[in-house]
Amino acid sequence: MKINLKTIILLLVSFLVGFFGFKQTFEYFKGKNQKQEKTDLFVVETNPGWTALFDGKSFRGWHGYGIDSVPDSWKIIDGVMVFKPDFENRSGLNNLVTDKEYESFILSLDWKIEKQGNSGVFWSVQEVDSLAVPYLSGPEIQILDDENHSDRNDSFKRSGALFGIVPVEKSFSKPLGEWNNLILKIDHKKNIGEVTLNNNILYQFPVNGEAWENLIAKSKFKDWAAFGKSKKGRISLQDFAGGVAFRNIQIEEL
Repeated sequence: MKINLKTIILLLVSFLVGFFGFKQTFEYFKGKNQKQEKTDLFVVETNPGWTALFDGKSFRGWHGYGIDSVPDSWKIIDGVMVFKPDFENRSGLNNLVTDKEYESFILSLDWKIEKQGNSGVFWSVQEVDSLAVPYLSGPEIQILDDENHSDRNDSFKRSGALFGIVPVEKSFSKPLGEWNNLILKIDHKKNIGEVTLNNNILYQFPVNGEAWENLIAKSKFKDWAAFGKSKKGRISLQDFAGGVAFRNIQIEEL
């Protein structure tokens, strides 16, 4: 039996349709399957000497403050750690904390806030039964929608501010929907704290001793028994009234 080229092509197409299905075969001949899309969008890229605190795939190294598990309001979507507030389930109590405690370190992370969102990053958090939430013990670097939130004109609540303690006089955050990079340095050996937002060093501040105590004494936290008292503690990401996302979370211990 004589088989020409056209017959061979028809037989090949029939086989592929039967084996893969019509849609996949159609895409194959259009060349779509020649380049597979990358499904894992997150790649952990740590600086030398740094440790990744988020692998883009799991909450390994994290748990909910005061509980052993991770609250349902925290998800991993396309390699990004995403928080959506749940006002009907432990609202305000779904804060995330590191399993490990840190004292002197440099923390770097990317954050992106939703419209009118408000969140924060805490350090030196003491996870004890007598303290219901991280902000009762841990100072906070503010994360805010500086364009739309009602607190946008308060320099003590603007993105990058040491909340309620050290102000930021103008916004250095990127437009809503874009990623921002925050670098927090806490060095108890040199008694220096430093906040950098999007490559802008915002300020330095003392982190212990009389100078640190004087800062707290001038703030609303002056009568909070546990606030800012400990050098060593957990790092925390806040549950508050707005959606927020984090990625590229890494730390260098000093």
